[in-house]
Amino acid sequence: MEIIENKQIKETAYIETLDNGMKIIVVPKKDTSKKYIIWGTKFGSIDNHFIEPEAGNEITVPDGVAHYLEHKMFEQENGVDSLYKLMALGLDANAYTTNDYTAYLFAGTENFYEGLDELMDYVQHPYFTDENVEKERGIIGQEIGRYDDEPSWKLYVNAMDCLYKNNPIKLDIAGTVESISKITKETLYSCYNTFYHPSNMIMCISGDFEPEKIINEVKKRLLPKEKMGEIKRIYPEEPKEINKKENEAKMGISMPIFMIGFKDNLKEDKVKEQIAIEIISNSLLGKTSELYQELYDEGLLMSSLDADFEFSDEYAHVVIGGESKDPRKVYEKVEEVLKNEIISKEDFERSKKKIYGEYVSEYNDVENIGRMFLADSLRGINSLEYIDKFNKVTLEYVNKILDKLFKQNESVISIVK
Repeated sequence: MEIIENKQIKETAYIETLDNGMKIIVVPKKDTSKKYIIWGTKFGSIDNHFIEPEAGNEITVPDGVAHYLEHKMFEQENGVDSLYKLMALGLDANAYTTNDYTAYLFAGTENFYEGLDELMDYVQHPYFTDENVEKERGIIGQEIGRYDDEPSWKLYVNAMDCLYKNNPIKLDIAGTVESISKITKETLYSCYNTFYHPSNMIMCISGDFEPEKIINEVKKRLLPKEKMGEIKRIYPEEPKEINKKENEAKMGISMPIFMIGFKDNLKEDKVKEQIAIEIISNSLLGKTSELYQELYDEGLLMSSLDADFEFSDEYAHVVIGGESKDPRKVYEKVEEVLKNEIISKEDFERSKKKIYGEYVSEYNDVENIGRMFLADSLRGINSLEYIDKFNKVTLEYVNKILDKLFKQNESVISIVK
């Protein structure tokens, strides 16, 4: 068992990689009654073209398969819906699909091991038939329709379409009504057998646990499987340049919303870069910044500017969103500040202290810990690296990122009126 400790914030992670390739991460939190578990597989919406590890066949699946598979995993052969069974135990259970992975989880104060039985049973026993796959098609079709009618989701998808020419991140996670019409039980079993192998999965557990004991409990419930070969994912080549400058849509909203995007082609340590980007956004765009005060005083900003850095091995970008009666005016001012200002020492120190406090507070909640360790681990990052590398982020480094990412890059804007 690997033990990773950060004495600065007094947190320790216990990590064991099993013979079948599965990784289990336990972050004990003493004196807390709440327990949390999340089990993820590195299979997201962008993974629609791959080579099967065993047979070596090149497979292309319809868009939306990862999300469709997540929906179908709860239905068992005996007619039980595992989601409702977990909820009947008093557990807060859920699942979700992202661009990069799918996760199954629950949290609660009691009946943890009964919940563990159910979680590990349904995730390891898929049950797909022609009938139940067809039944789900209409349900997911309605969900896609709701997404299409959601202004904030339309804003984001259109921003991705501006930033990327070929990368599948620009596609809706749930796919389209047309793409899901091509999904069959054979498609789902092929993807399950490829991506739901333990060697492609990570489990994170946080709460008042003895690491060795809970890991042994997980091992008892795992079906015996040999370690699998590497899954070869195939992604289209993506140019460094943006796809298009802007996208404007009209929907039934009272105030326009906007999202400004910057495509990130930097070959940087992404942990350090994320810290730098948060310092930049807090210093130049945050509620204490001159820009925010100016936009607020002029009545141009109806909400704070929210900046987010998203990245994986296949994409990286910064998006800055908000609500304004004149999005293009805000866009001009944001661009002007990002392309002409530098971070002062005073702003750097103030922002760094604020962000450090936010990072440390993430470790106070078992759910935050579980989600964070899973998402980071699937990207090859140890979540404690953010604390370890915090002091290595200097003012000079932050201004270098500001220059390379924001000053030298063309931006895009997505608007929903």
